[in-house]
Amino acid sequence: MNMQVLFLGTGTSQGVPVIGCNCLVCSSNNIKDKRLRTSLLIKIDEHVILIDIGPDFRCQMLTSNNSIIDSILLTHQHRDHTAGLDDLRPIYYLNKKQINIYGENNVLKSISQDFKYLFDGPDYPGKPDINLNIISNRSFRISDIVINPIRVLHYKLPILGYRIGDLSYITDANYISKEEKTKILGSKVLIINALQRAPHISHYNLEQSLKLIEELAPEKAYLTHVSHNLGLYDDLKTELPKNVFLAYDHLEFSI
Repeated sequence: MNMQVLFLGTGTSQGVPVIGCNCLVCSSNNIKDKRLRTSLLIKIDEHVILIDIGPDFRCQMLTSNNSIIDSILLTHQHRDHTAGLDDLRPIYYLNKKQINIYGENNVLKSISQDFKYLFDGPDYPGKPDINLNIISNRSFRISDIVINPIRVLHYKLPILGYRIGDLSYITDANYISKEEKTKILGSKVLIINALQRAPHISHYNLEQSLKLIEELAPEKAYLTHVSHNLGLYDDLKTELPKNVFLAYDHLEFSI
């Protein structure tokens, strides 16, 4: 399996810089301190998988020079992870291929209500062909690609992470059970949220993420879903263990 991974966005729900904020991070001139809402693009052979499609999706696709999406995995229904669905229209009309979206039943119900005009009623010019696929916390296939969901908690909201081959991806989590952690063991790369330094009610903070990485022992780990409260990129990179990296928008790697 040849997997190419691209961070389209690595920021939290407000992005970085935050509107009206003049802190050191929001005022930074370092491009690595500027973060769009979290999203990951994965290319496996000829298939393009997107994990989450937030409100910055249009900008992310334009700046990354990508114009193909075959499948979308949704972690949960919050708007910073789903609000870009309308911008699938030009992608569909460019490629003329049905786009498959995978998510739990409650997630798909939520987006069907939020974007009712994309899913209900007769076809009309401008309406993309989107197929909704209900999944649960069980492995499934996209073509020949095995997708293993990982159940995590976002405070009290059960959401999904995903393992695809040697890559495990977790965002918006603050708890993973022992049983679900076993799904991550053996990953070459773990991508995990690290919102800020201080404790948070629904997200891992930096200390918790680093402890989890140490426990699960991937070859490499990347921190994502980062807020301006975590600190400057240049400061953070000197503090992290040798196998842990602070992700940034447009960072690419292969597995």
